Amino acid sequence: MKRNVSVTITTIIVISLASCGDTTKKQDNKMSSPAGIEAKKENSPEIADASFSDGMTGKVFQNYQQIRVALVNSNPNEVNLAAGNLAESFAGEREEMKSMAIAMADAKDIEKQRELFSQFTEKVEPLFKESISEGAMYKQFCPMAFEGKGGYWISNVEEIRNPYYGEKMLKCGKVTETIKK
Repeated sequence: MKRNVSVTITTIIVISLASCGDTTKKQDNKMSSPAGIEAKKENSPEIADASFSDGMTGKVFQNYQQIRVALVNSNPNEVNLAAGNLAESFAGEREEMKSMAIAMADAKDIEKQRELFSQFTEKVEPLFKESISEGAMYKQFCPMAFEGKGGYWISNVEEIRNPYYGEKMLKCGKVTETIKK
């Protein structure tokens, strides 16, 4: 009887481990597909419904939002992964932004990642503004970031979730502009 229980438990563990695998890439692919984005919109009514005139900008926006959330959660490993995906989203004519995304993907320190994210936001904001074809996104600002110099970010939700301080000052900031078409 003991042997059967041991065999059953071992079988369950082996099956569980085999089925776990690396689902991160699969989830990213689902998120960037039109069906994945629509499913997320339907399941998350608080997320702004922003669409863009070209696929590249849509992918950049989704990866940018993943980086923002990883910074809010103060998770440098998630920032690395999302920034790597962001770098892959760019077409050839956007080399400067691609280089900035690669630098974010390579940075191990969360504060350095936050600094690079702020610099990246300055560069990518015009792309988002000129490419939005419908819906809304929110330009947000924390006056205390970077030793009182302040820092902007673009969010797909109106509610403030500060990527520059994470849990320390989660709700520090304000919406300075609603960008919509």
